[in-house]
Amino acid sequence: MEMGNYSEVTEFFLVGFSQYPEVQLSLFMFCLIMYLIILLGNSLLIILTIQDSCLLFPMYFFLGNLSFLDICYTSSFILPMLSIFRSERKSISFIGCALQMVVSLGLGSTECVLLALMAYDRYVAICNPLRYPVIMNRVLCVHMAAWPWIIGCLTSLVQTVLAMMLPFCGNNVIDHITCEILALLKLICSDITINVLIMTVTNIVLLVIPVLLIFISYVFILFTILRINSAEGRKKAFSTCSAHLAVVILFYGSALFMYIKPKSKDTKTSDEIIGLSYGVITPMLNPIIYSLRNKEVKEAMKKVLSKYLHLWRI
Repeated sequence: MEMGNYSEVTEFFLVGFSQYPEVQLSLFMFCLIMYLIILLGNSLLIILTIQDSCLLFPMYFFLGNLSFLDICYTSSFILPMLSIFRSERKSISFIGCALQMVVSLGLGSTECVLLALMAYDRYVAICNPLRYPVIMNRVLCVHMAAWPWIIGCLTSLVQTVLAMMLPFCGNNVIDHITCEILALLKLICSDITINVLIMTVTNIVLLVIPVLLIFISYVFILFTILRINSAEGRKKAFSTCSAHLAVVILFYGSALFMYIKPKSKDTKTSDEIIGLSYGVITPMLNPIIYSLRNKEVKEAMKKVLSKYLHLWRI
């Protein structure tokens, strides 16, 4: 196609769930309630990991990072979506779409790496408990927390810039609830081979490899737990990593369903529902899972709540 046939795109229209106008208000209320729960639950976990001295282990340092990441990711995902649900035009500016894509891609990629590093932390704690304080020292924990953010930001920036630089030929209707890169690539009218190649490599590095590392870590953890003589010891060892394993299954299950595709395919209602699960349900369940499955977190929560209730009564 000749360059003269390209028309500049200044905004995009997000038409996800538009085939169900009767549920728009219900979706708005559902997402708003979920967002408030996410803010409350993850903020509480961050406060607990900062204030309670019993939660100064690396595991809780990473948990605080995960909660902060979930708040940021969900804010970038839900707030524009709530605006779209209540808008008649359902449009988002070109720059706004690019910013949403770079933030959501970056934070999603960051969580992929962070969950793998949390699995390594559990591996060291279960398989090398005597050396755990030496191996998981403060300097290493800070580096392990920083690198996922760096990797996530760089990969999302590269993918977003490469996608937004290509011509859209006037096609600006995104068949999704957010500026999701797979749906956006369908609008480009030039060769996207490089984009697909980079996305495939990124999926392997940030999805497949972390899943394999988590799997390998838990194989060693399982063998170590099975060698523990007492049933109480096995139960305690398993309880320290069961919450992380549940979060991994929720997060990677949704992410693998969405992104392990060689090319962008037609967006269906099921994809949009998985998108909601990936961006709303999983961040909401993370603090609940860690609160229910972790004795130290429950005890810290009781202490903090009793402290604030006491101050409120005074």
